[in-house]
Parts: sequence; structure tokens; C-alpha cells
Amino acid sequence: MQSVKHLIRRLALRTPAIVGSPLAFAMAILLVAVWLVAGVFAHGSDAWLLWPSALASVVTFLIVFSLQYTQNRDTRAIQLKLDEILRANAETRTQLVKLERLSDEELTEIEQEIVNLREEEAG
Repeated sequence: MQSVKHLIRRLALRTPAIVGSPLAFAMAILLVAVWLVAGVFAHGSDAWLLWPSALASVVTFLIVFSLQYTQNRDTRAIQLKLDEILRANAETRTQLVKLERLSDEELTEIEQEIVNLREEEAG
């Protein structure tokens, strides 16, 4: 079971890099061009119109989940790095660690405090 999780994790982490590459973009353009040329020979049949739609739906579905996984993982790593920086700085308020877990109202209060401090320092 652990090897399956590891394989899925590796695939999810590599997918955004692969689909976001210039080569993938060029291949997508080539695929569309081939599809358009095939349409001439297929005379615009229903099958010619439907298969790219079905393929695009499936690919989009899979890529959205892969991108969301990658973004969640990156955000988590960035938050941990920032929390470590805040924790290591003796002058930092410890309430700023795990700031992302506060309510919108609490974030607004802290934002206003920081704006006030900035204005006081500016004179």
C-alpha cells in the first residue's frame, strides 16, 4: 500500500512540471492540428467532434486534482518555512505563527495592527 501511495505522490508531483512544459504545449498544438486535418477526411463526423471533447474532459479532471495536490503541498511547505523564520526571530510575535488558521476577522485585526505600526514608524 505504501508503494502505491509513493507512486501516486510521485506522479502527482511530476504532472504539473510535465504539462506546464513548452514541449507539452507544442504537442497540444500538434494534436489540435492533426485533429483539424483529420476532420477534413472525416467530413466533420460526430465521432470526430466528440473524441477530443471526451479526452479533454478526462485529462482536465486528472490535471486539476494533480495541480491542487501540488499547490496544497507547496503552500504547506512555505507555511512551515515561514513559521520557522517567525519562531527563530526573538522580536516576532508568536501569534503570527499559524496565522493562516485564524478567522477572517482575526486576520483583519492583525492587518490593521501592522498598518498602524507601519504608520507610526513612518512618522
